[in-house]
Amino acid sequence: MKSDTILLDHGSGGKISHDFVTETLVPLFDNPMLSQLHDGATVTVNGTRLAFSTDSFVVDPIFFPGGNIGDLAVNGTVNDLAMCGAIPRYLSAGLIIEEGFPMASLRQILTSMKVAAKTAGVHIVTGDTKVVPRGAADKIFINTAGIGEVPKDVTISGDRARPEDCIILSGTLADHGMTVLNQRENLAFESQVASDTAALNHLVAKMLAVCPDIHVLRDPTRGGLATALNEVAMAAGVGIEIQEGAIPIKSDVAGMCGLLGIDPLYVANEGKLFAMVPAASVEAVLDCMRKDPLGKAAAIIGAVVTDHPASVYMKTEIGGTRIVQMLAGDQLPRIC
Repeated sequence: MKSDTILLDHGSGGKISHDFVTETLVPLFDNPMLSQLHDGATVTVNGTRLAFSTDSFVVDPIFFPGGNIGDLAVNGTVNDLAMCGAIPRYLSAGLIIEEGFPMASLRQILTSMKVAAKTAGVHIVTGDTKVVPRGAADKIFINTAGIGEVPKDVTISGDRARPEDCIILSGTLADHGMTVLNQRENLAFESQVASDTAALNHLVAKMLAVCPDIHVLRDPTRGGLATALNEVAMAAGVGIEIQEGAIPIKSDVAGMCGLLGIDPLYVANEGKLFAMVPAASVEAVLDCMRKDPLGKAAAIIGAVVTDHPASVYMKTEIGGTRIVQMLAGDQLPRIC
């Protein structure tokens, strides 16, 4: 879909967002590092491999069960670095605050950022603050950027997916997106579901210690698992098949999605990852993940195949086959 103006869909993380990046942004700034379209760029400086990433957070509401915009911002950038196989080291924090925003709320957000950074083992070393007039923003927006070190024996990228790789998902889908939606729209679902926002770098380090040759890591945020899998399939020119019955989803979340007509495959997650791992190492990696609190529900959900290159298919629980495409629009705006 072509448009003369920016739409919410352009920031969805789905197909329209992907097309905007590949057709408008990449041609303007094209270089080998940007064209990989990974969660972060990998660069080499004086012989040291570094990962560099940035992200902006506009979630509404800014406080929700399980977290707030502050720890979400820290965890999100830490995870983008971790998906490059990097050890996150340093973050920046940029705040855009609407005039009249309560100082007590700001302190709560900043405190949560401090705690999240300490938990992840990173330092917030620089930043910026801007205040805009009432009505020129919605409470507070946060940008974080980060730098991490990539170990010499680690090379992780979407185009490294190989046929017969197994796909491991670290835990239940759609917890964050459905929590934020429930809170924002006052849907009154009697559910204990909370956002899964968490830093995944320690889990990734354990996985790489078991298998340094993990091919792909992704955290399926905007656009959900379906969109992230499609991005990998296109980057590597491979087919991907997943099993519906193997995908872990909490019963409360599945119920909410069913009642609202939302497909959990397209809902944002903020504390989950999937890994594409050589078959010979998959059991060791899975066992390692299940011993970590953030991977205790990890499951093998599918495999990389030679059939239907650049496409994702799902074997359904009733025995059928479904094409899983990228998110077409923005079913849950301002979810992160």
